[in-house]
Amino acid sequence: MEHAAPFSAFLTDRFGRQHNYLRISLTEKCNLRCQYCMPEEGVHLTPKSELLTTHEIITLARLFVKEGVDKIRLTGGEPLIRPDVVDIVAQLYKIEGIKTIAVTTNGINLARLLPRLKEAGLDAINISLDTLVPAKFEFIVRRKGFHKVMEGIHKAIELGYNPVKVNCVVMRGLNEDELLDFVDLTKNLPLDVRFIEYMPFDGNKWNFKKMVSYKEMLDTIKQRWPELEKLPCEASSTAKAYKVPDFQGQVSFITSMSEHFCGTCSRLRITADGNLKVCLFGNSEVSLRDHLRVGSSEDELVEIIGAAVGRKKKQHAGMFNISQMKNRPMILIEKALSPSLLLRVALQNPPSSKQWGHSRHSHWLTPRVSLLKQMEKAFKKNVFTGQLALPASHPEQQQLVAGIQQAQLRGSCIVRRNLSSSLNMKCLRTETPSIKHTGQIVVDSHSRGPARNQSEEKGPGSEANTRHSGFCASVPGASDHLTHTDQEGRAAMVDVGGKLDSKRTAVATAVVRLGQKAFGMVVQNQLKKGDVLAVAQIAGIQGAKLTSQLIPLCHNIPLNLVEVSLSLDESRYAVVIQTRCCTQGKTGVEMEALTAASLAALTVYDMCKAVTHDIVIEEVKLLSKTGGQRGDFQRA
Repeated sequence: MEHAAPFSAFLTDRFGRQHNYLRISLTEKCNLRCQYCMPEEGVHLTPKSELLTTHEIITLARLFVKEGVDKIRLTGGEPLIRPDVVDIVAQLYKIEGIKTIAVTTNGINLARLLPRLKEAGLDAINISLDTLVPAKFEFIVRRKGFHKVMEGIHKAIELGYNPVKVNCVVMRGLNEDELLDFVDLTKNLPLDVRFIEYMPFDGNKWNFKKMVSYKEMLDTIKQRWPELEKLPCEASSTAKAYKVPDFQGQVSFITSMSEHFCGTCSRLRITADGNLKVCLFGNSEVSLRDHLRVGSSEDELVEIIGAAVGRKKKQHAGMFNISQMKNRPMILIEKALSPSLLLRVALQNPPSSKQWGHSRHSHWLTPRVSLLKQMEKAFKKNVFTGQLALPASHPEQQQLVAGIQQAQLRGSCIVRRNLSSSLNMKCLRTETPSIKHTGQIVVDSHSRGPARNQSEEKGPGSEANTRHSGFCASVPGASDHLTHTDQEGRAAMVDVGGKLDSKRTAVATAVVRLGQKAFGMVVQNQLKKGDVLAVAQIAGIQGAKLTSQLIPLCHNIPLNLVEVSLSLDESRYAVVIQTRCCTQGKTGVEMEALTAASLAALTVYDMCKAVTHDIVIEEVKLLSKTGGQRGDFQRA
């Protein structure tokens, strides 16, 4: 070593830090559609012509290695969806001087590609996994795939990777209750579970209350395993490593926020479009792609890189200042936005009518195409400014979660301006009729479960009451008797075997009046139990899927779609719930829609009852249904 050439001055900053670790983003694309990142249909991507080609990636990698880089990590987006990823690893492996080639992946394609990647020269793997609950995984990413990720982890172990690193971003109200479950994974598996403090990006109104600090995580784990011991680590390591004695694996903590490691930082980053970032939290970037494409020489590129490294600051600005910065993250996927937080995005950053591309009389669901990039930013703003509590991994909750593990959870939420409300914005489901408030508690008789026969309720004034409650005076195809009783009046399930399959939909609603104090706490997301709107949405989706288990005479039917949306009505201090269910089958989904609305309403009550018991659930009713031999129904 005493005869080795000195480390490149171009990769040494003015504070003496030597940068021997390069992270290269291969793509902006991802095969997941995380709710905290992008709408389900995806986001605007950089044109392919503006991304680095394979040749450009290898050229830059060779240049950095020549100057002293000995570790390269491939990131994304999701790097394993790039078609030539195996070839890139193979070409990197041929560069003399590289000691480690690593990849960070979401794990969906890992089991399939890993044998070829290992053969090509891949040395290390980091797999992102924020939850061990399949239902929670599907809700977050809008895709199935939990079992593919676990398969990828086991494939990596099988092929001899040791340790296999599992990255888990810990966020209060989302997954901090799974800390012990993740640690328990290391008992019999050679894993390094790395708990990462939640970090702010791109003005996301980051809230320190959402961040679970390293100290807090450590205390939680030590309560279960007091014998947890600290492991020695390299000076430049970003992780603080610990191990439970006799466990195969270990756990680590990435303390980017509470105890930054800027003083020993050795990392540089190249984005998918070829920009050099010398600090993850810095907003300055230098386009190496542009210099490559105009024919800059190797010496000129080294000078440009050295100038950028020379400008690197001593440390990042601190967690609170970072949260106010305009900073493009390395990938489009960052942690983490719940559906209900779109409401808070809108409340704090309401778009103008011009931005939304509509006049007062035009359709409010038609944003301009030019707004796509703004929507991308909006999905990353206000990330977890409030708490989000989702199905946990505790044993007493597993039964409920198990019932929906194999079903795709789907919900939608879209921002609209409400000119009559001082809240400015509401969060409403798309493609449903407006909610008409009548002040009546009604469960519609066109549902599939037991219901009162409205014809038997007629009496003086009944016609006026019917009009007031919003019922249609006459419904085509309505039955004149209860279909869920036999000739002797006993409960009986309807035989639907002879009916024809048809597309059926149902829309239902419910209103929860909270009072001024509780309503204000919901808006500000100050309730100790977590994010009311997000949890109620999940409860509604679960309720719809479990309807046949809750309502005795309902058929167990497959659901093609469950949508649950919640909006805030300041004029009544109320949460307005609207649900929509769809199926292709022999019987309708009215009860599923009503159950979803009811369960969501009860969840709102449960989460707010510590503030006040003066909460009223009202207007539980069917708004519309389509399909079936009795025809369509639309509430007047």
